[in-house]
Amino acid sequence: MFFLAAQVILGVYLKLHIEKGILGKFRKILVLLHGILGKLMPILSWVQMLFGGITSLGFCRDDHLGQCLAHFIMGSAFIAYGILLTILLLVGQYWLRRTGRSQEFFDSLVIAAWGCVNTFTEHRWGGPWVHNDLQHTTMGIVWWCAGLLGIWLSRKRNGRPKRNLIPAIVILLTGYAMSGHPQHSMISTMIHKIFGYTLMAAGLTRIIEISFVLRDRSSVSADGSDPNSFQYLTPFLLYASGFLFMGATEEQMMLLENAGITHVSYVLILYSIAFILFLFVNILLHIYAVHAWPESADPAAHSHSRISTDISDQGPSGSIALPNGPGSSRFTHVNGHARTPSEAQRIQDAETFELQGLISDEEEDEDKVPPYEGRRHGPGPRKAEDEESAPLFRKDRE
Repeated sequence: MFFLAAQVILGVYLKLHIEKGILGKFRKILVLLHGILGKLMPILSWVQMLFGGITSLGFCRDDHLGQCLAHFIMGSAFIAYGILLTILLLVGQYWLRRTGRSQEFFDSLVIAAWGCVNTFTEHRWGGPWVHNDLQHTTMGIVWWCAGLLGIWLSRKRNGRPKRNLIPAIVILLTGYAMSGHPQHSMISTMIHKIFGYTLMAAGLTRIIEISFVLRDRSSVSADGSDPNSFQYLTPFLLYASGFLFMGATEEQMMLLENAGITHVSYVLILYSIAFILFLFVNILLHIYAVHAWPESADPAAHSHSRISTDISDQGPSGSIALPNGPGSSRFTHVNGHARTPSEAQRIQDAETFELQGLISDEEEDEDKVPPYEGRRHGPGPRKAEDEESAPLFRKDRE
């Protein structure tokens, strides 16, 4: 409640636009604080909801704490990864280009860091190796090894960002390992198997997306406002994978067995929750995009403001002017400051005028053929013959 109250108070103050006096001197600090609290609110809300459900059901106590932490942290990480992919897909393309990095660079960096943590935390050193310790530790080793490779392959030789398949392969291998994860009960085995298959499907769809849908480009459309339908599959499957893994703890499996619920019904319920969350995230991103870039909601403006993805991928660190958002008439300088709509309109008019001038010059060069007494001249040698014979006819007439 404290964070929510602070966020509301800061929002009201910033809306008043008090830029003079003592309060005006602290405005930049308050803007930064308001942004930090706004970014923390979804994370804090998610943790609060999880803690509320765990406490109400009495889960994660005594010997179940470690297993509970592993499932809820890893499941939340998959869901967060899916949400970040959705943000990058719909509204994050220009930010990604300004960083001068490919999406796989950040994916591989997180995978490598997570793998280092898993390598040294999945087994109590000095104690006996339990049946799952070796599998978890080897998965951590695969992650940081593959993550380092993905970081290296995320740049071309000239320093420009480059797409690669390493994060997708890591997701696929993780799904394969989890599908064969040994469990104590039949229903737990089936839930883990479906979780592994879903994760493998997420990795496979990511490979297909990069290789065949995008063909190593950053996106289908330069502004990210018109993604391919296939691109929605990978984020959604990550949502579903996260919910499946969070719902596969030992205590939850015991509760399902006692209630007589089959794994099929349980999986369908978890997929339904994933659909609802995916819908909620898309609605929020749509509201943000429409209010931040109103031009993106106008079909006529959007058709004129789209630029080529290949052209916008030119500089390694956003060295060219890019629109400030999907379909927007606002343009961004290299330093990140937005141009006003009038400046953007003047630039667009100048570019259009220059393009029309180039086209008209080319047409004039092609059509510039000297007329000779109304005769039609063909290409090649015939033209040369006419030019030589023209003076002779004029002499005869004189």
